[in-house]
Amino acid sequence: MDFLLILTTFMILIVVLMMVAIYSVFIKKKSQLILTQKIKEATFEQELANSQVEIKEQTLNYIGQELHDDLGQKLSVARLMTNKLSFSDESEKKEIANEINLLIGECIQDIRNLSKVFITKQVEHFGFVESLEREIFRIKRLQLLEVHYDINNRDLEINSSHALILFRIIQECINNVIKHSKSKCIELLVIDHQDFIDININDTGIGFNTHREDNGSGLKNMISRAKIINTDFKINSSEKDGTKVLITYNK
Repeated sequence: MDFLLILTTFMILIVVLMMVAIYSVFIKKKSQLILTQKIKEATFEQELANSQVEIKEQTLNYIGQELHDDLGQKLSVARLMTNKLSFSDESEKKEIANEINLLIGECIQDIRNLSKVFITKQVEHFGFVESLEREIFRIKRLQLLEVHYDINNRDLEINSSHALILFRIIQECINNVIKHSKSKCIELLVIDHQDFIDININDTGIGFNTHREDNGSGLKNMISRAKIINTDFKINSSEKDGTKVLITYNK
């Protein structure tokens, strides 16, 4: 009888210890999962903030170029034409005044356009597609590259926070083409599928060796950002043979 009691007590003790051990492992794994999730969320928020800052810098650079190259030139012409008024006869004064009026009207419209560009949450405000097309318009306007652009669906469904980071990745790719590729044109294709979106960015420039260790942090940043928003980033390039980038955003 005593032996049976001892055995029963021992078995209950083992079961209790096993339950405690299982519970401890469960709590430990749960804590690890929570910690991993918090790290992922913190990393995402950091990349989102970085993307917002970088887009602000790009916007400021664009505004600076527009003020200097376009608006400044128009106002300079208007000033010269104003000075010309005092040396012109009556028939010319009306024509010059009309020209000045048109130039000032264009300047006012340019300022309005710039005010629309200078928005903190550009992609969230305009949407991914319009923001992308504004970037293409900027490149064409400044005659930086010849752009071949095509999209099969302008009503893309992308999470606004993901869209901001995705836009920044594309913008970085385009900037790399402008700065380093020596290409005269760029091809940008956006293809919407049922479960994912393919974005192709191709150039015909000098290319580079993608396996070199001194390629810089830009490429690594784009790859890490892509992973954060569940996106595949593939780059294929070789020296003197251009560069092809395929970005696949999984919805």
